[in-house]
Amino acid sequence: MGREEEFYIVSGREVKEGKVTDVYFLRTMKVLESKGLADKRVVMEVAARSLPNKAKWGILAGVEEVARLLEGREIDVYSLPDGSLLRPWIPVMRIEGPYSEFGPMETSILGFLCSLSGVATVAARVKFAAGDKPVVNFGIRRQHPAVSLAFEKASLIGGLDGSSGILVEELGFRPVGTMPHAMIILFGDQVKAWRAFDEVLPEEVPRIALVDTFYDEKTESLMAAEALRDKLAGVRLDTPASRRGNMSQIIKEVRWELDMRGYKHVKILISGGLNEYSVKEYSEAGADSFGVGSHIMGARPVDFGVDIVEVEGRPIAKRGIKSGAKDLYVCDDHLIYSYVPKESEPPTCPLCGKEMRPAYIKILDEGKMMYRIEDLKALNERTKDMLRKLKDLGETL
Repeated sequence: MGREEEFYIVSGREVKEGKVTDVYFLRTMKVLESKGLADKRVVMEVAARSLPNKAKWGILAGVEEVARLLEGREIDVYSLPDGSLLRPWIPVMRIEGPYSEFGPMETSILGFLCSLSGVATVAARVKFAAGDKPVVNFGIRRQHPAVSLAFEKASLIGGLDGSSGILVEELGFRPVGTMPHAMIILFGDQVKAWRAFDEVLPEEVPRIALVDTFYDEKTESLMAAEALRDKLAGVRLDTPASRRGNMSQIIKEVRWELDMRGYKHVKILISGGLNEYSVKEYSEAGADSFGVGSHIMGARPVDFGVDIVEVEGRPIAKRGIKSGAKDLYVCDDHLIYSYVPKESEPPTCPLCGKEMRPAYIKILDEGKMMYRIEDLKALNERTKDMLRKLKDLGETL
């Protein structure tokens, strides 16, 4: 097929070399070089005009990847770090240097930021809906395998509590999962399958029984509880849409029947076709944790744009974009951003009147890596703290 491992996968080397680019950037460079304009010093800013589904907030991801992409080029890059709060029209990144050094990389810059921030944003919104109840990414089967780990990382930046892919161990997280219907069907008997799962797997693997294969959820939940008793950590309801009915009532019924028989320790995990709104509903109905797949891994990209705002020190921009390089500030108490012309006095928060702090960090200095790649677990916890604060501040889905 002519591609690595015959899967049409673009290598990291090719991305770094600028081979993932729209053809018009190469044509542009040819024109600029012929007229002696390619090395003009410019300032470009990255901002989202809007967020998917008209959301008022999201989570930034892909900054590490952009830093690695542009490392070694004669440019300076200032950015919000991964895991930062996104707001529409707020510039998340500023790039300064000769246009030839990074102009043709715009396609890959946006590819990283748009796709990964889309996943992180949806993951954060689902986690926001679930509150302190665990949410796990069950969706790597919904994307091209080559991007599965990048998307899992983005979902963890978004605050999820785990992911099912085995490669997340490279990121410092233990993979999380239960059992597929295939295993139960191959046994031909759900009780035999549950007991075999218990007999074969080590104790640290939670005994969570899938309980909707042959009978209804209530019946199989009680069967699993009787089969494994104190060993049973939870039951997973993965009911297909054609059989679902009123899922909130099913959750309440399963909870009631388990409790009535002394199985209050058994948790209820819900998966299958979930989004932030169904997670909120089912959480209120009594579900204890959630496995979310397609909605996260198939997230709409954040619609970032990269725009020139300054050329050789002169403010200039296309219509609809504010010209001139800008510094970004944030109020940590109210999670509000404000930007001002570069090197202007810091603004004050419109709510509390306190001086806002600089929000950008310098991630590249003349191409030298300045970005400290944060421990993903620490970043994950920081996002969760921020989601709690958003809720306390009255933010909604």
